[in-house]
Amino acid sequence: MYTIVAGVDTDTDRARRVAEEITGLPIDDVHVILTHSFEKNPEGASIDQVGAARKARNLLESHGIEVSFEERSGNPATIVNAVADDADADLICVAGRERSPAGKAVFGSVTQDVILNTDRPVLVCGN
Repeated sequence: MYTIVAGVDTDTDRARRVAEEITGLPIDDVHVILTHSFEKNPEGASIDQVGAARKARNLLESHGIEVSFEERSGNPATIVNAVADDADADLICVAGRERSPAGKAVFGSVTQDVILNTDRPVLVCGN
């Protein structure tokens, strides 16, 4: 089985792009772990309540892809890489955001942090 860890936030368009890219891969017998990081979660929400995660799951499952959810608290890039390590994932998939060069320099980038802090292949879905 080919395991993909896909990071999703609350943006349904980015989650859709991730799911569509995964469905287009020429790989059989895929398991996708949709991962969401709650940086602050005083209400105790779960990934099942994140519309973007549900949308991605529905799209993936409609293509016969096995999907599971993983939620954790903390820095999103750290969480995506930790889930990938724990699952011994074959691939990490994330969707980038369109940001100005100054915005990237000042605020950093989850996608950039994922890429720089893993030895695993990373598929970055465009805008």
